Amino acid sequence: MVRLMFDRADERNLRTVQIHGSTITLPIERKFASIESVQAYVDAVLQLNWVRERWPDAGGVVHVRERSGAGASHYERDTQTIAVPLHRRNEAWALRELVVLHELAHHFEPPDTELPSHGGEFVERFVTLVEEIIGQEAGFLLRATMLEAGVQIR
Repeated sequence: MVRLMFDRADERNLRTVQIHGSTITLPIERKFASIESVQAYVDAVLQLNWVRERWPDAGGVVHVRERSGAGASHYERDTQTIAVPLHRRNEAWALRELVVLHELAHHFEPPDTELPSHGGEFVERFVTLVEEIIGQEAGFLLRATMLEAGVQIR
């Protein structure tokens, strides 16, 4: 639903939305043209001081590669690699900031833990990345939408 709201804001050039009685202006979500541009973005996020302080065990290198299937992106912990599909039905749905931050949230999972892959700790990492990088309004929208859907946030 959050991605759809960003898509509609882009399509209609109408960035103001109502959510839970609040009117917010959605920030612009970055879109990427290639695996190389996703890699440059990931490298820049990993160099942010607050990211390095918050997740010091995450290491400094995450690789980005094309994923052969078009249905999902994923993170490969053993090789520290984000795999993103380039196109599905002429759409580059995965070459966007929300998807890349989702995969980075997996990378920031503490080592040697058996946490659920999309449990409350993951959701908190993802929302934090969205709030701090895309913007507070995007984080508010994501958090409110998840809470409304019953998603547990740590």
